[in-house]
Amino acid sequence: MLHRITSRVNTGSCCLRFFSTGKNGLQRPNIGVVGATGAVGIAMRDCLERRNFPFNVCTFWAHPDEEGDEVVFAGKSHRCEVVHENSFDDVDIVLFSAGGDFSKEWAPKAAKAGCIVVDNSSEFRMDPNCPLVVPEVNGHAVKRHNGIIANPNCTTILMNVPVFPLHKAFGVERAVVSTYQAASGAGLDAMKELEQQAKDWVDGVPLTQDIF
Repeated sequence: MLHRITSRVNTGSCCLRFFSTGKNGLQRPNIGVVGATGAVGIAMRDCLERRNFPFNVCTFWAHPDEEGDEVVFAGKSHRCEVVHENSFDDVDIVLFSAGGDFSKEWAPKAAKAGCIVVDNSSEFRMDPNCPLVVPEVNGHAVKRHNGIIANPNCTTILMNVPVFPLHKAFGVERAVVSTYQAASGAGLDAMKELEQQAKDWVDGVPLTQDIF
């Protein structure tokens, strides 16, 4: 039977409560990134490293075709693993960025194993049992998580960070937003293809189109 413990993380303006099964505790948790080799996964790894996020053990999962591929994190080389039924047994916090279908299947399993799942897909954004969180706006909502925390679309996050203080001060009723992210929204391979197409166009070389 899993025993649930509580620890607090001081965020400056408020104190958020997280829940864990204790595995290694949340002061130096065992952490992981699912989709670690994708565009968002790379950004997640970079953010964790830049913030010097405290951790005990870090695990990276990727597509089966990339099993064994190495990624460098915190000055060390790590081999990518493939998610399986027992992957999250020893993990306290895991970041998911592997698409909605993957999250639909595996996020509940990770939560059941006692992980705190922060999901980057759209799968749980409208789920009333999963808080939808932008830390700078409603970080307090994390307190009511049941194992899965959703985050909004990237443009929604970026918009709400500056708009929220304006809303508190003046009351924002409507926002019209235009984004230009067709390639980046399709992932790392699409971004690489766009970069290569731009180079080929400058060189007068016929463009190759595998994704777009």
